[in-house]
Amino acid sequence: MTALALGARPRGGVRTVYLWELEKLTAQWRVRAVAAVCLLAPFAFVLALKTQDTVPSDTLFGRWVHDTGYAVPLVVLGFAGQWGFPLLTSVVAGDIFASEDHHGTWQTILTRSRTRAQIFTGKVLAAATFCVVVVALAGAGSIAAGVLLVGHQPLVALDGSLVPSGRAAELAVLSWLCVLPPALGFTALGVLFSIATRHSAAGITGPALVGLLMQLYASLNGLGGLGWLDLVSHALLTTPFDAWHGLISAAPYYRPLVEGWVVSAGYTAVCLAAGYLLLRRRDFTKG
Repeated sequence: MTALALGARPRGGVRTVYLWELEKLTAQWRVRAVAAVCLLAPFAFVLALKTQDTVPSDTLFGRWVHDTGYAVPLVVLGFAGQWGFPLLTSVVAGDIFASEDHHGTWQTILTRSRTRAQIFTGKVLAAATFCVVVVALAGAGSIAAGVLLVGHQPLVALDGSLVPSGRAAELAVLSWLCVLPPALGFTALGVLFSIATRHSAAGITGPALVGLLMQLYASLNGLGGLGWLDLVSHALLTTPFDAWHGLISAAPYYRPLVEGWVVSAGYTAVCLAAGYLLLRRRDFTKG
């Protein structure tokens, strides 16, 4: 494939593919279901907490969920980063290429004056858009649930200082924005699984399994003190999901955020490059 062919319709082609993919996504019931869960699940979480005296005290800010609504989005963020985002982002990313194999439509879409590069870029942008929407809906839902059902009292930071209501709201929003890079990293991983396996189920569950294994490794390493192997934890894609902790302090520290964004960018670049190479070299005449 020549550079001229790759750039034949760089704007219109990608835009057309992107808009078409978004139209297909909005018509899928599971995409709508994920969006509804992200927005409404935090309300169910808070209502469940209000019916019991116990709190998730084993999580950061869990002990404050009855005292300030701004603890709620931080607790939800902790759970979502550990277990939710690797799966939720892959609902689209892990299926967006494999669905063409399932329906046998590759040869059809490749004959519509669109290059493989344009199709790849448009689909990746659609998957990334879904990722951003998932994080935004979950963040907005958790902040709204906390403020509306608990209140907007000041937040107790990790160092014990009291964070005023307005600043606490800003920190809650910033904390959710900080998980976008690793969430996009898992989106790229889902794209790679989708292209490599050509199977939607494998594409969706593969990144979630990888995330689970990374979390288990980090947990065992933290319990066992594995010395130099702790360096591996900093290279895991799940570690940046916790980097926002440094923001919730009277003296914020940003090194985990910077390291996490670098790691996330590395995973994203490697997975997308590998996925594109697989797609580019694939012979669709043989199925």
